[in-house]
Amino acid sequence: MNILLVGSGGREHALIWKLSQSPEVKTLYCAPGNGGISELAQSVDIGAEDVESLAEFAEAKDVDLTVVGPEGPLAKGIVDVFEKRGLRIFGPTKAAARMESSKAFAKNLLKKYHIPTGQFAVFDDPQAARSYVRQVGAPIVIKADGLCGGKGTIIAHTLSEALGAIDLLMEDRIFRQAGERIVVEELLVGEEVSIIVLTDGATAIPLLTSQDHKRLHDGDKGPNTGGMGAYAPVPVVSEALTKQIMEQIIHPTLNALVSEDILFKGVLYAGLMLTADGPKVLEFNVRFGDPEIQAILPLLKQDLVPLLDDIVEGRLAQSRAEWQAGSCVCVVLASGGYPGEFAIGKEIRGLARLKGREKVLVFHAGTKRDGDRFLSWGGRVLNVVATDEDIEGAVKRAYEAVGEIAFEGMTYRKDIAWRALKKPVSSKQ
Repeated sequence: MNILLVGSGGREHALIWKLSQSPEVKTLYCAPGNGGISELAQSVDIGAEDVESLAEFAEAKDVDLTVVGPEGPLAKGIVDVFEKRGLRIFGPTKAAARMESSKAFAKNLLKKYHIPTGQFAVFDDPQAARSYVRQVGAPIVIKADGLCGGKGTIIAHTLSEALGAIDLLMEDRIFRQAGERIVVEELLVGEEVSIIVLTDGATAIPLLTSQDHKRLHDGDKGPNTGGMGAYAPVPVVSEALTKQIMEQIIHPTLNALVSEDILFKGVLYAGLMLTADGPKVLEFNVRFGDPEIQAILPLLKQDLVPLLDDIVEGRLAQSRAEWQAGSCVCVVLASGGYPGEFAIGKEIRGLARLKGREKVLVFHAGTKRDGDRFLSWGGRVLNVVATDEDIEGAVKRAYEAVGEIAFEGMTYRKDIAWRALKKPVSSKQ
């Protein structure tokens, strides 16, 4: 089986690592890939959003299955293009991908079908948005409607901050067209978790629960990033709570999409807040979480390829996911200055010392291979991942591995999984 993976980050390296273990795989391609991915797959010099070129490549190389990593090509309709050419591809159509590419679309769908979420309003006129914010007050959340690489949410604690956020998104256009429309919503209070499911539109199989750390600094301080680390499973999410989330949020959402004549196939990722009134949807993504999947895949017992195949063919009802016991922690190593301006081309030292280390993996994100060396080549550079029988052991093992790596300007959070360390581990997931 020839498989093409689209993308270049830590999520894609984790997927390539898992796919490479399948006896069903003959050749693995990754477009465009990164320095670490090049050790496991053939790198293809085509951008992730160059949809037509990717389709031509898939045809030329007799690719049996294409797996899409990031949200950009999904929003551009890569699945529609491939399917029109008779090419098998894993991911939602352009219409289904609006669950992530338009926060307004997703929120309006939730409201229409009475799926739990916070109060909100949608605006394409900055003056109307300002009037609304003055009326409802702060704290409040201001979100760009479109794709912003995980950085389009601004939590405003004061009225002044809220008005400033509207200006940044709608007047200054810091996220360009993504901020032409905004969603203003209530600030939900509780603990945030990620619920990622595989679905063929009818059946949904939840992956292990996980928790991202979006803020740059320890203690959830500083600006939002694409994610500074994650762990799985989440102790606070019991088997009963997972069942509740599936019954009250995931299945109703998939049914709502069918009612709108949209069949959702692929990955549906719900970012939830566990509030005093129960779980509520913050937002949806339509692909594997990054860095959440880096902390989930190492605990997946079985071959990933048959699961993806069953989704594409609409036969997921015959499948199930099996998990190893224990916990997994992912710590992201970033370039100094990220998520703002940062330097690239810094030599990464210490990776060789971690090769073959028990229960430790390093997934590359923003790296470039230069002969025998690896250079930093992005904001988030590496993902250091460790598994152990409990969360304490996984955290210890991960940070011991982090201590072996160095590059100029390297920065990382030192408190990944801090919420889990304060709680007893749930006996069931």
